[in-house]
Amino acid sequence: MMTNLFLNVDASTIDWSRAQFALTAMYHWLFVPLTLGLAVIMGIMETCYYRTKDVFWKDAAKFWQKLFGINFAMGVATGIILEFEFGTNWSNYSWFVGDIFGAPLAIEGIIAFFMESTFVAVMYFGWNKVSKGFHLASTWLTGLGATISAWWILVANAWMQCPVGCEFNADTVRNEMVSFFDVALSPFAVVKFCHTVISSWIIGAVFVVAVCCWYLMKRRETKMALKSMKIAAVVGLVASLLAAATGHISGEQVAEKQPMKLAAMEALYNGGVDQSLTGVAWVNPFKQPDYTVDEEPPLRIAMPYALSIMATRDPHGYVPGVNDLLNGYTRPDGTQEPSADEKIEMGKKAIVALAEYRKAKAAGDEETAAVQSQIIEENFKYFGYGYIKDKTELVPYIPVNFWAFRLMVGLGCLFILFFAVILFMDWRKKDLAKLPKWHYIVAIILVPLAYIASESGWLVAEFGRQPWTIQDMLPVSASISDIPSGSVALTFFIFLILFTTMLAVELNIMFKQIKKGPEYTE
Repeated sequence: MMTNLFLNVDASTIDWSRAQFALTAMYHWLFVPLTLGLAVIMGIMETCYYRTKDVFWKDAAKFWQKLFGINFAMGVATGIILEFEFGTNWSNYSWFVGDIFGAPLAIEGIIAFFMESTFVAVMYFGWNKVSKGFHLASTWLTGLGATISAWWILVANAWMQCPVGCEFNADTVRNEMVSFFDVALSPFAVVKFCHTVISSWIIGAVFVVAVCCWYLMKRRETKMALKSMKIAAVVGLVASLLAAATGHISGEQVAEKQPMKLAAMEALYNGGVDQSLTGVAWVNPFKQPDYTVDEEPPLRIAMPYALSIMATRDPHGYVPGVNDLLNGYTRPDGTQEPSADEKIEMGKKAIVALAEYRKAKAAGDEETAAVQSQIIEENFKYFGYGYIKDKTELVPYIPVNFWAFRLMVGLGCLFILFFAVILFMDWRKKDLAKLPKWHYIVAIILVPLAYIASESGWLVAEFGRQPWTIQDMLPVSASISDIPSGSVALTFFIFLILFTTMLAVELNIMFKQIKKGPEYTE
C-alpha cells in the first residue's frame, strides 16, 4: 500500500523503470510531432486543390499524405506500449490516481482513435469515391483526431505537473476526481497543449522544407518543391512565433506552480528580487553543482530583470532559488513558505495518520478515526514529502534542465530566422531553385535539430519535476510497481531493439518514398 511500498522496492527497479518509460516516451515523440505537423500542411494543400481545382495540389497533397501515413502507423504502435507501462511498471501510481489519470486516456482512446481510424481510411482510399468536400473534411478531421489525441494525453501530463480537481479519500487511499472540467481545462493543460502542438507544427514545417530542398538540390520536382516550401515556411514561421509566446506563458506557470523546476532551469541557487535571466553560463553538464555554496554559475551572461519579468511580470519581482526553496523563505506578501524539512515532517504526519485512520476504521473506532482524518487533512498538502528521505532529493539534476532549456530556446530562435529568411528571399523574388548547394544542406541538417529542440522541451518538463511523479503529491519512489529489476531491465533492452528497428524501418520506407517522389495525374 501507499504507506510502505516504497520502502520495499529495490532502487534499481526505480531506475530501470524510469529508464524504460523515458526510452518509450522519447521514441514515441519521434513520430508524434511529425504526424501533427504534416497534418496541417497536407490539409492546406488539399484545401488549395478544393479551391482552385488544380490537380497539381491534389498530387502534392497525396505525396505528403503518404509520408504522413508511414509516420502515423509507427506513432500508434509506440503510444500503445507507453500507456500499458503505467499498469506494468507504475501500478502504485495507477492505483493512487487511476480515477483521474485514466479518464483523459480513456477519452483519448474512444474519441480520438475513433476519429483517426475512420477518417484516415477515407483520406487514403476515398479519392474519386467521395465528393471533394467530404474528402477535404476527412483530411482535416484526420489531423484533428490526432490533435485531439494529443490534447487528452497532454491533459493527463499537465495534471501530473499541477494536480487539480481532485480530493484524497482516506478510505480507499486514492485521489478521486471531483471536477472533470478542472482537470480537462486547467490553465496548465491549455498552455501545455498549445505549446506542444504548435512546436510539432515547426517539426512538420522543417521536415517539408528539408525534403523540398533535397529535391531542389537534385534538380527535380521543382514546382512541387517550391510551392510546398513556401507553405511550410509560412506555417513554420507562424508556429515558431506562437511557440515563443506560449513558452513565455508556460514559464510564468512553472514559476508559480513548480518553482524548483524554474530554479533548476536557471541554475539559480539563491534567489531574490530584480533577478536577471541567464543567457549562457558555465554549468558543468556532468556534475550536480554545489548549490549550497555557489552564488551563481561562472562565466554568466544575463539579461537584467528578465527572469523577474518572466516569473512575476514585475522587473523587481521576487524569484526563489534552490536554497530558498529548501530552507524556506518569506514571500513578498509576508507569508512564510515552509522549509523542505518542515514539509517532510508534515508529510510523515499525514502518512502515519493515514495508517492510524485505517486501523481505527477497521476496529470501528470512529472517534480516533475522526481525529486522524483531521490530521491527514491538515497535512495532506505535503503528503508526498513524507516519502522523501533527504531534502537534496527535491533538487532536480540542474545540468540537464539548464542546458536542455537553452537548447530548446536557442534552436527556437534559429527556426524563426530560418523560416523568415526563406519567406524574405521569396518576397524579394529570389529563385529558391538556384541557390548554392550548401543552402539546401543547411535546411536538411535542421531536421535533427528540430527533434533535439522538441525532445529538450520534454526533458525540461519531466526532469524538472523530479523527484515527483505528481508534483508535491507522489514521488517516483512511491509510484513504482514491486517487480524484479531484472525483469524491467530485460524489457528495456527488448524495447530498445524493437523501437530502434521500427525507427530504422520507418526511415527506410520514408527515404524510398521521398526518392520515388510524387505521382502526377496524367
